[in-house]
Amino acid sequence: MHLSAEQLEQFARDGYLFFPSQFSPVEVDVLRRHRDSVFEMHRPEIVREKNSDAVRTAFAAHLYDDAFAALGKHPRLVGPVQDTLGGDVYMHQFKINAKAAFEGDQWQWHQDYGTWVNDDMMAEPRAMNIAVFIDDVTPFNAPLIFIPG
Repeated sequence: MHLSAEQLEQFARDGYLFFPSQFSPVEVDVLRRHRDSVFEMHRPEIVREKNSDAVRTAFAAHLYDDAFAALGKHPRLVGPVQDTLGGDVYMHQFKINAKAAFEGDQWQWHQDYGTWVNDDMMAEPRAMNIAVFIDDVTPFNAPLIFIPG
């Protein structure tokens, strides 16, 4: 998938794009099943809540799960990023966030260069966040705010 001139203009104006139904219900169901399998694993990449066995996030699932490996290089994700950034790209971080609504500890989730340069030594501030929502997003389970521009 590649972006149209109108989509590139929208991105330049708003700073984000949203693609509802980018993946079919069957594809999303595969991701849900694989997410559940990943969350059953006990690996260092899988972070759990302090006082329970509930998963908070699973880092680098693209390295140990075939479905997430395929997702991480899927043309419907990579193509728009290449179009926006103007060339080849690499994956800096891949994670499955699992924060349950109303449960667990605070969730300080920073997705920005300031965090990445300090924590991960990212070379330069040319990065893009991509989110694939595999569960319904509501004000109760995913209070994300997108600020245009």
